[in-house]
Amino acid sequence: MNYVEPLSRRRLLQLLCANTASFWPPRSAWSRPRFASNPFTLGVASGSPTSDSVVLWTRLHLPIAADANLGHDPITVRWELAHDDQFKSIAQSGLSMAYRELAHAVHAEVAGLDSDRWYFYRFMAGDAVSPVGRTRTFPKADAAVARLRLAYASCQKWEDGFFSAWRHMREEGLDAVVFLGDYIYEYPGTSSKIRTPTGGWVLTLDDYRQRYALYKGDADLQTMHAACPWLMTWDDHEVQNDYAGLRAGDSGVADPSNPDNFLTRRAAAYQAWYEHMPVRASVLTQGLAGLTRGAEMRIYQRLEYGQLASIYLLDARQYKDPQVCNMGERLGSSRVNLATCAQWLDPKRSLLGLRQERWLGQEFANPRSRDVRWNVLGQQTLMGQRNFKTDSGQSLWNDGWDGYPVARTRLTDSLRQHFVANPVVLGGDVHENWVGHVKADYNNRDSVNVGVEFCGTSITSRSGGGARTAQLLAANPHFVFADAQRKGYGVVEFTPGQLSTTLRVVDDVTRQNTKIETLARFTVQAGRPVVERL
Repeated sequence: MNYVEPLSRRRLLQLLCANTASFWPPRSAWSRPRFASNPFTLGVASGSPTSDSVVLWTRLHLPIAADANLGHDPITVRWELAHDDQFKSIAQSGLSMAYRELAHAVHAEVAGLDSDRWYFYRFMAGDAVSPVGRTRTFPKADAAVARLRLAYASCQKWEDGFFSAWRHMREEGLDAVVFLGDYIYEYPGTSSKIRTPTGGWVLTLDDYRQRYALYKGDADLQTMHAACPWLMTWDDHEVQNDYAGLRAGDSGVADPSNPDNFLTRRAAAYQAWYEHMPVRASVLTQGLAGLTRGAEMRIYQRLEYGQLASIYLLDARQYKDPQVCNMGERLGSSRVNLATCAQWLDPKRSLLGLRQERWLGQEFANPRSRDVRWNVLGQQTLMGQRNFKTDSGQSLWNDGWDGYPVARTRLTDSLRQHFVANPVVLGGDVHENWVGHVKADYNNRDSVNVGVEFCGTSITSRSGGGARTAQLLAANPHFVFADAQRKGYGVVEFTPGQLSTTLRVVDDVTRQNTKIETLARFTVQAGRPVVERL
């Protein structure tokens, strides 16, 4: 099996600088290729917004038969950011280089913009012009803000259904999308009767690039990417099912003759994720030390939305300690009977990693976390304890927060210690809607509410069904709502006085023309961490 060799540290740094910078070389230095077909087949996207900057993304990509026409030389791509969709009032413009070594992706980091403002953008290469995207900057940290409207979503498995939910999301009037992981799936998907992904197991850099190109070719997904900026994090399927930090998961082996080369596969997956997401080059800064040797790719961060909200994007996959007490000592995850698992309460174990935990604690200690109205944690999975035994005893899933209960207590203790205002946890991963309260002690029904939680269903990915949902709700009373069948997304609207959350679901994910409807609505008053159903 052939692997694309990781780029050297020096070469990667050179490419990142040239790929993200805006410059104006002599016109004679421009590369102006003539494309046989549209090279903007993967659309456009924006993300990583601040009060004065945003990242604009595209990737030049032709059909497989014509892809060689892109050649080996860098391609000059021009971008324009305008106040109007006709581009009569240009705010900024510039050139970036699309390099073969980075899959001809472009990440234009545009700075010096007005705060709290919508813009339009597009790219040009040769005679080709991309679709038009719409993006925005966030308000300044000290600005009084009346409203923030976010959607949260995760888990879009190609073979499980159509991405129609994204088309409906475009009508929600959003300021941004928070994507919480599983953008692609690495499976061959041969059992699907709906649609089958191209290629087999995703193992190499070229495999990951092809799988991203497949997903990003979806028209509904492209439409939503072009509608507003996205805030990105990842989960396991961007690499391998249930991987934990430096330990492999349980789906596919990159090289059967060498089962220990997981870091090579992870490095390829991380590079491909960067190439296809509207994120800043700085996420690769630490990775320059060598992704194949386990260096981090720093994606956790804090974003400010005026005085209304602080948004923390967390990484609950890259640094996590391996799962414990798996049945049969297999890789990946398992449900665990706590009575037989001595390691369950080991205080050394972490889901976020101790460095990220310390960073988060420092952020909570910042006076702003008390002064801002809402503190929103965008992370991968269900935070509340979910006991699968509905009679007596405890059976918990060891891949999420339940598998790291001491680390979860450290997080909730930090929220309480620093008097963090109005914590709201957004999650995904479980392919089901779960709504409830973040507790200081999940084994004590009288424990205080630390915050509230909205864990979302999937865009398409299947769940285990809803046969036991009512029983599980009764056994886990800190949750107030659950649904294990419908697919879609959530919309959260924040105002200074309250938040309201709407669970939006499609009729039938297996039909491309499916309709959208509201499954349930909830509200939370500022200063009172109690979820009320409307």
